[in-house]
Amino acid sequence: MSDVAALLRTSQTIAVVGLSSNPFRPSHGVSEYMQGQGYRIIPVNPYESEVLGEKAWPSLEAVPPQYHPIDIVNIFRRSEYVPAIVESAIRIGAKAIWMQEGVADEAAAARARAAGIAVVQDRCILLAHRTLGR
Repeated sequence: MSDVAALLRTSQTIAVVGLSSNPFRPSHGVSEYMQGQGYRIIPVNPYESEVLGEKAWPSLEAVPPQYHPIDIVNIFRRSEYVPAIVESAIRIGAKAIWMQEGVADEAAAARARAAGIAVVQDRCILLAHRTLGR
């Protein structure tokens, strides 16, 4: 079994940074699918109050302790924002960072790995889940 398959099988909670309430945005459709597969979705977006029936939080650090542990921080932001998100993920003790298709930052990924966090870059979590199953 691949590391990605193992990550998907053992994870329960996904904090989605950049999750939009707009159903036409990829972040919405992907998160809705993952929620439908049984994952708990935590929206992280300072411009939203609720997405997919879940309260949205302005930052990873603002997510209350009862939502922890956060297994995967799924990043739906441009690559330029990744370093700051990775630092936040390290501070909250996330187990993994997942950067969606088109999102990558090698230096931030190395920093996360050095902190003991698994990293997936430039890959859609929905497609990985469909391919690898749960």
